[in-house]
Amino acid sequence: MRKRSWLLLVGLGLLLAACAPGSDNFAPNDRANFFHGVWHGWIAPFTLVWEIFDSDIRVYEPNNTGWWYDFGFYMAVISGFGSLALSRRKRRGAHRTR
Repeated sequence: MRKRSWLLLVGLGLLLAACAPGSDNFAPNDRANFFHGVWHGWIAPFTLVWEIFDSDIRVYEPNNTGWWYDFGFYMAVISGFGSLALSRRKRRGAHRTR
């Protein structure tokens, strides 16, 4: 069981390293799109820590398609790995009396 956890952690690290923004994966003629923005938004906390140790890595990809990349990036940052709720519902039984 312990060996599996270690392999999963190494695999996750390699996946994050392969898809990090600012690592020269994108050229001016092949820019990051909406889905890359979503992915970069999800891994932004890990990339922020990684950027401390490697100055070539950035949290945000400069070679992007513009508005669509930004929309995907910020949507993922705001929602995290959960869902993006556009409205709120009150919980039942959560009424306070004063």
